[in-house]
Amino acid sequence: MSINMSNIEVFQEEYPTLESYWRSIILFGRNVASYKFALAKSLLEIVPTGKTEITLEELANPFSKNLCEHMLQAPKQATSRTSQFLNTCKDYNNDAISYDQLIEVTRKKGFVNVIDAFHNVNNDELPIKFYEKDYTSSSKKIILTDEIFRLTDIAFYDNLMNEAESRWNLVETAWELNISKNLLNIQYDDHSKLLFVGDQFRRKDVTSARAALNGYQKGKCFYCFDDITTENKNEAICDVDHFFPHTLQSHMKNVNLDGVWNLVLACKTCNRGEKGKFAKIPTHKYLERLNKRNEFLIESHHPLRETLMQQTGKTAKERQSFLQKIDKQAINLLIHRWEIEQIGKEGF
Repeated sequence: MSINMSNIEVFQEEYPTLESYWRSIILFGRNVASYKFALAKSLLEIVPTGKTEITLEELANPFSKNLCEHMLQAPKQATSRTSQFLNTCKDYNNDAISYDQLIEVTRKKGFVNVIDAFHNVNNDELPIKFYEKDYTSSSKKIILTDEIFRLTDIAFYDNLMNEAESRWNLVETAWELNISKNLLNIQYDDHSKLLFVGDQFRRKDVTSARAALNGYQKGKCFYCFDDITTENKNEAICDVDHFFPHTLQSHMKNVNLDGVWNLVLACKTCNRGEKGKFAKIPTHKYLERLNKRNEFLIESHHPLRETLMQQTGKTAKERQSFLQKIDKQAINLLIHRWEIEQIGKEGF
């Protein structure tokens, strides 16, 4: 049940779809500042307009807007101690400068590194690009490629915006709390379906569990690989399912079944349909899939990475052993195995 090759490579190349490449940027790209997330959200906002050439001045509008909005809730948006650009965003939020001044500084300072670094994952450039840089004329700009427009053809395109926002929330929470990533523990509230830090009496809600997990499942149901959505207003919104049923918690008091390691996203048919899982134990092929999904999370940077390692083990071997141990205990208690017919193409 181990994964021999780089999990990032598996995520990108085993089933090389455009959305896999996009998600690898959001999930696995290096995080030293939140500019990548601001740029990703800005690009997704521009795509519906149909514009293919965007000057840096035009891009500065959504880019600075997204950053300023986040800074209102989480002022720390980078690992560095100081940033002239982020200070400008702070000044704008405090009404110390005008909108025109914000846009001018964003154009000059905001894109210095992020434009070149956006497509870099695991210290290498992706084989496709969602835009090309064109700084040859007096007006610097980016050219959106066909690939980013083709993203709109995927099922539940809006999931990509939710995932970028969720990932941003997770990363900035780690920076904001200013504690060792090894001590940061993300928890799950089954009632609200939110991930949070702290405890039930003094806690900070971080993000939707659906949005946080969906990218690692590539927008597919964990069990049948049918397309799923994380949009709250959509009647087909997916369920957050406990892989090992939560009913086991009273019998397995030393294991946190609300841990991120045990949460997967499932369509309603698989989770509670006529032939749904309910309180059965998934067959071993799903256990292997859970291990692979969790390793995708481990390869992702904190805080979910550190939370998972706290919950299941520091090494791949320890984590594999942990899942096998829980599976053995679970089947001895609940007896029945469960499996369902696959609908979509295997995605992870």
